[in-house]
Amino acid sequence: VRHQIVKMAAAGQHFHIIAAIFLSAASYSAPLEGIPEKVDPRACGKPDEAQKHPMALPVTLYEPIGAVFGGCRVWAGHIPPNSYLGLGIGEVAKECEQGSLSTIAGLCSLLGKNGATQDTCQRDESSPATDMLREYAAVLLDKGLVPLVSSGDSQLDTEIAFGIVLANTGSPDEAIQHYSALLKDHPDVIAAYHGRGSAYARKGLQYKINAELALADFTKAIELDRKMAESYERRAEILSPIGRGRDAIVDLDTAISLEPTARRFFRRGTLNFLREHYTSAQADFKKSLEKDSNQPNVLHFLGLAVFHRGALREAAKIFENVIKANPEYVEAIRNLGQVYRELGDYEKAMEQFNTALILDDKQVQGYQFRGSLYYHSGRPVQALQNFKKCLALEPHNEPCQYMTGLSNTAIGRFYQGIKAQTKVMLNEPIPGQKVSAEYQKVYYLREFSRYTHAHLDAPAREFSLDADLNGDFKDRWAKNLIFNVENYTEQPGLQPQISDVVAAEFSSYSPEVQRLVCKAYSLGQLMQFKVDGYLPNIRVHTAMGLAAVEVMQTAQAFWKAPKTSKTPMGKKFHWRDIFDTAVKWRRLVDPEQPVLWLDLMPTKSVDAGFNNFMNMIRGQVTNIRYSGYLETTFKLTKQMVMHYQDLPHPSLKAEISKSQNCEELLEVMKKSGSSTQNGFMVGTHVPSLKDKKRSKNYDGLMLTLSGDTEGNILFSMDTATTKTRTSQYHSEIEWIWNRITDEVKKGGNGMDVDTLVNTILYLVYYFYNLLPLSRGSSVVAYTVAMGMLMALGKEVTGKIPPGKMVDMEAMLIGSPESFASEVKDWMNLKRLSPQWTHLPKVGDTFPTFRSMLEVLNQDLQTACNKEGNPH
Repeated sequence: VRHQIVKMAAAGQHFHIIAAIFLSAASYSAPLEGIPEKVDPRACGKPDEAQKHPMALPVTLYEPIGAVFGGCRVWAGHIPPNSYLGLGIGEVAKECEQGSLSTIAGLCSLLGKNGATQDTCQRDESSPATDMLREYAAVLLDKGLVPLVSSGDSQLDTEIAFGIVLANTGSPDEAIQHYSALLKDHPDVIAAYHGRGSAYARKGLQYKINAELALADFTKAIELDRKMAESYERRAEILSPIGRGRDAIVDLDTAISLEPTARRFFRRGTLNFLREHYTSAQADFKKSLEKDSNQPNVLHFLGLAVFHRGALREAAKIFENVIKANPEYVEAIRNLGQVYRELGDYEKAMEQFNTALILDDKQVQGYQFRGSLYYHSGRPVQALQNFKKCLALEPHNEPCQYMTGLSNTAIGRFYQGIKAQTKVMLNEPIPGQKVSAEYQKVYYLREFSRYTHAHLDAPAREFSLDADLNGDFKDRWAKNLIFNVENYTEQPGLQPQISDVVAAEFSSYSPEVQRLVCKAYSLGQLMQFKVDGYLPNIRVHTAMGLAAVEVMQTAQAFWKAPKTSKTPMGKKFHWRDIFDTAVKWRRLVDPEQPVLWLDLMPTKSVDAGFNNFMNMIRGQVTNIRYSGYLETTFKLTKQMVMHYQDLPHPSLKAEISKSQNCEELLEVMKKSGSSTQNGFMVGTHVPSLKDKKRSKNYDGLMLTLSGDTEGNILFSMDTATTKTRTSQYHSEIEWIWNRITDEVKKGGNGMDVDTLVNTILYLVYYFYNLLPLSRGSSVVAYTVAMGMLMALGKEVTGKIPPGKMVDMEAMLIGSPESFASEVKDWMNLKRLSPQWTHLPKVGDTFPTFRSMLEVLNQDLQTACNKEGNPH
């Protein structure tokens, strides 16, 4: 069966740290997130700050280079320290970086504290004449700052120096002509090949001819002297940006073996970083720091490498050391904020982002990061303010434009939301260009926005998103695929007679409704995971707290008359309807996330099946969300291998048992012949209660361990939501639902409450293992459990313990009985307070999308904590 994929949160999806790396001569860039991959051509030629990409590091700044990046000349501020692009071959660069050089004004240019340049070497109409340039060359030569000149011929050395000055004062073509003429008479002068190669690179490596000619010159230099480390290093700088990263690594390996320097370790580290070889990058940055400990930029990159490996707390310590050495290091402060965000510490993350913006309020990334923190913590109104500031600085910033549209839609401002979304849609990639994440998602967001707006004032119970949306549209949205639906009919445009959602004052609600909302908000906070990688979201707390109360009220109404209860659509009440109560609220938390029933997808997709992938280790990255379960899952994998695999030699069991990590286990499995060249998979079983006498089991988690030739590991969990598996779980859930209904019918003293508590937890146990929704299965299941227990007269008063994820517990614990026993311990069930039974009906109080969005937009942290509030 060719399973189709529904991507779940993976390590790479929630790492947002910036690392804009430009490798010297090539002006190579590697934005990870937040830095646009291209510059809008409409911004070209504008002398404002908008066309300057934010720098990743406070660096020595040299004169602008000739390379073109996305249609505009790159600002030289992107060049990292320890590189010498600005000066062609490395001459004077070290002295510039250390601030120890007192030379001609304009040749070295240092970056000011606030990012302003003190000087540049751009050659224009007012540039020095040739005689002045020769004076510059003489000064360089006299100070001994021209490398690779040991010919003993003073005139030849002077010409080498003159070529360097030409290349660095905006005349690379003149420099090339100069060196070419020189090489006709002196074909073995390595310095001339270096100078000409640098000049070709300066013209722009995006042009194939420049790259080829530059490579040819550095290769010739290597042929003339294979022991000169400098030549290998310079050739590596050309190879990397033209897509030959492995060859660049080989050249840097050679350069380091000949002459290991801090700069070369740093450069190799950056290349490894760009290739996502974070372990190797980390080792290189450490070696660079061993050579020269006074390199805050290298220490910063070490923090980035550690961060990307998933070791967030270690990364935080490194960034703190960088900031301790330089309290105004804005990028390190901002990246420390990102670490705290990933750790789920909203307050500390916000403190760092605020500090970074105080130091520099013109940085686009500062507003983008802070806006993202606001949005993903459930504060879209505050997020919107930050994205607007981002766009004021950089009007064509696609991530901020997209997030502006998303934030507006989340709070019900659909006209402004779709306006911003349309701007993103107009930024269509050119043929061959990679589609941006924002462009890929924006079509789905626009259609969902139109649908929601059209149904703002209709009773939310009386229509179904799963039934109304185009099947292929849902399928591709759930799989995060590019919008490409054949014969698709767009949702109708916004109707002028339907107004946007207007912010409602909390005081406009009656005291009873205020009490309902605040109690629900408190209830929602009990659902929060205290696990690295999970940021508390007050919008989720509000929505799912209200959903739990509505589940309670819905279940109570059903249990009073189970035979005659009907849905608003006139159908018999079904277990799915109780879950749909929670799904309805979860969908409005974040309009970007498709919360859809997988079994209601098009028939062809259901037949093919879906996979919910959860990567624990991918490459050299440990998924921070699942790191707390890594040891448990690894041990479980070993146990299943030893129990189920037919091992050819008894000794292999001992080897498997002794293996300490995925790499070692994979090697043992290869020796046993129980894996393919790439890896193996094992599966867990979920025992049936319905057919317990027959010891029937369902397919649970699939655990996959594989590797590649470069040592990268993939250790993942996934659930194959096939048609057969779904049918089995549905049958189990239906059977348990009927047992709950039958037990409740007994009423009074005949009803066994303890048995019902367990059975309700059994119900959600199978829901967790099925994962029937494209997003949000976990919080929906816990919401239903809390609501049904309240309907039974049992109130959840305990929080989920730190480090625990309810869905992971359900999938790894082994049986529904064990799951119920564990969860009851932390739920700390108490007798339901009478206050809950006298609250207004949630479904009647918030019957429409408009009323639901109005309450989700409330600042309940403030409103519910005010003195005198009825809560």
